[in-house]
Amino acid sequence: MTKTITLALAGAALLLTSGCASGGLFNRDRPDEFAVQRQAPLVVPPDFNLVPPAPGAPRPAEGTAAQQAMEALFGGPAARSGVETSALDRAGRAEPGIRSAVGDAATNTVAKGTVTRDIVAAPEGAGGAAQAVIPSA
Repeated sequence: MTKTITLALAGAALLLTSGCASGGLFNRDRPDEFAVQRQAPLVVPPDFNLVPPAPGAPRPAEGTAAQQAMEALFGGPAARSGVETSALDRAGRAEPGIRSAVGDAATNTVAKGTVTRDIVAAPEGAGGAAQAVIPSA
């Protein structure tokens, strides 16, 4: 029994020390850590026609904030389709300053009644105490 244990321990020791060998069963391909290539440093091309920007001047390539927002939201100006152009022509185009003239006294409006006025004037809230009232006919 002791011979079996001794042989098993010797075999285990040989197996463990074989892992320290440079070749054989446990040889594996590893990347060479000394084969790293250095990158060339960045070089600024000699362009002496550049002038520093004036303080407070807008950047030439960026445009206004409104143009940037339109570009971000809609991807820039796009051509209107034939159907859209036809619908706009039939409906009649709005004047450029129409939004500023809405509250004018000369502007014709449609009275929607007290229900719409109450809905618009309702206080802001979570709606937990909201009730539906159906008037009797």
